[in-house]
Amino acid sequence: MKYKPHDYQNYTTGRMLDTKKIIAILDMGLGKTVCTLTAINELMFDRFECCKVLVIAPLRVARKTWTDEIKKFDHLRHLTASKILGTEAERIRGLKADADIYLINRENVVWLVEYCIKQKKWPFDTIVIDESSSFKSNQSKRFKALRKVAAITDRVIELTGTPSPNGLMDLWSQIYLLDQGERLGKTITAYRDKYFTPGRRNRTVVYEYVPRKGAEEAIYKAIGDIAISLKAADYLKLPDRIDNVIKLQLPTIAREQYDELERECILELDSKEVVTAGSQAVVTNKLLQMANGAVYSETKNVTTIHDVKLDALEEIIEDNPGKPIMVFYNYQHDYSRLMARLSKYNPRTLATDDDQDDWNAGKIQVLLAHPASMGHGLNLQAGGNIIVWFGLTWSLELYQQANARLYRQGQQQAVIIHHLVAEDTVDEDVLRALKAKSISQDELIAAVKARIEAHGRA
Repeated sequence: MKYKPHDYQNYTTGRMLDTKKIIAILDMGLGKTVCTLTAINELMFDRFECCKVLVIAPLRVARKTWTDEIKKFDHLRHLTASKILGTEAERIRGLKADADIYLINRENVVWLVEYCIKQKKWPFDTIVIDESSSFKSNQSKRFKALRKVAAITDRVIELTGTPSPNGLMDLWSQIYLLDQGERLGKTITAYRDKYFTPGRRNRTVVYEYVPRKGAEEAIYKAIGDIAISLKAADYLKLPDRIDNVIKLQLPTIAREQYDELERECILELDSKEVVTAGSQAVVTNKLLQMANGAVYSETKNVTTIHDVKLDALEEIIEDNPGKPIMVFYNYQHDYSRLMARLSKYNPRTLATDDDQDDWNAGKIQVLLAHPASMGHGLNLQAGGNIIVWFGLTWSLELYQQANARLYRQGQQQAVIIHHLVAEDTVDEDVLRALKAKSISQDELIAAVKARIEAHGRA
């Protein structure tokens, strides 16, 4: 295919060429991968400014997406790629292979850095971090490992659609990998003290930090010379998106059990299995499980509470005969119940590259997916236009990224996103926060606490 870049893609590639350390904050579907590969191609074969490029990405993206993009566009097909994936022996072979681009999953970054340190050689002059928000924690082993080599690497390109999924605090470590603290402070403490004030706390323990007035503008101004930020709505004509909320009433017994757990944080089921919640965070997750229709007990057994969401999902499938439908679930018992209930539709997951190809070819009627495994980089818009959220996630980043598998550039139909919501449950709190784009687990905990206190006043 001949590459016909949009103006914003030319701009993005140009900034990557001119700025050695850069973060590209581009909405899903704007073509981060092809922009980056185009820059790499020019740096390597026209300017002779790089020789070996390391791409760090989520596993499925490292395994397939980047090589698919190379094969897709005529101007990139001469690029060679080696995958540092699999067993240690396979990773070493991939590392030693002769190639232009080396692909590794983020979970193996620590191994790679340690291996190269033992060899006393860091062979890469360019690092691309595909979805840099996965390095947002300055305490993670992967961040600490990458920090050791980022400073001695000539070019670092970070790609993300959601740089701060849990707030501005997530930005510090990503920018540090680019400039070693020059713009936002040498330590997370210095960054926090300059731009944030303590929020909720319990005596000396601070649970959250709140941005100071004007902090967001000041932070973005500080990193403006090494950042690109583009919104899809400004540059692309995306298909229509229809968000449909299907409210469901819990059966009487399930309603009573849900209310009891919410009120007392302990529930004795008819099976005599006991579900306890030692903290409000656990309560939140237990309530989300019950809203979906089943719950884990203290002995890890699964007790079914109701089939309301299964019934509603099957109605959606029957109302769309033969149409591919992507179903997002939250818990393992959700998956087990879905597989059993929907067996006549031959439900599948994306276990292999062939599964992804079959979905895009329209050969899968029901695709079951956990949002954590369906995020960054997967191009699935050719396979269907209907999403059903069987169980909601409290992660805004996972929610947005999962929806963007179908709602993105190249989608030819209006995208319909169904949300199965149990009325008067934590489902409603999750959806409300997702719509407000301000969700965090702390907010859900606060919502549960408010409900429990309401029970106490009743």
